[in-house]
Amino acid sequence: MSGHNKWSQIKRQKAKTDGQKSKIFTKFAKIITQESKKNNGNINAPSLKSAIERARAENMTNESIERAIKKATTQVTDLENITYESYGPGGCAIVIDVLTENRNKAAQEVKHILSNYGFEFAGIGSATWAFEKTLDGWIPKTTVAISEEDGKVLEAVLGELEENDEVKEVYTNAE
Repeated sequence: MSGHNKWSQIKRQKAKTDGQKSKIFTKFAKIITQESKKNNGNINAPSLKSAIERARAENMTNESIERAIKKATTQVTDLENITYESYGPGGCAIVIDVLTENRNKAAQEVKHILSNYGFEFAGIGSATWAFEKTLDGWIPKTTVAISEEDGKVLEAVLGELEENDEVKEVYTNAE
């Protein structure tokens, strides 16, 4: 009865959950580093405070948070916030916020994911007109009804985009 002992199961489950946590923590570390750099490490700045609270809500350790803040104040890191736009299935608009050190790498990764589903980048402003920029992100002004088939494709695209380490947030105006 190989492969049926308890430790093997625990090990596989732990590896899976640790991988998921690692991706989440990496994204929050980038966000905290960027906000810390903007605010010169001032922990009382609202944007940095908000990022730290969101990271703590995901159970990110204080040590990891402090390391991200220290990285921003001691090292020279050039994290860029980039917004990409696209149109997805059924004509729904997709806005992709990216936080990266390498603009070209991020663009190619997002472009590859979109092209796997037959989509491509849209011109600047061609999708953001359907959204309103707020402190929390992009909120749709208008929504588009899509079919169940298109909804499944959209879920797959959004899931793959959100799993990418470079992608910070993905917004859509699909119902």
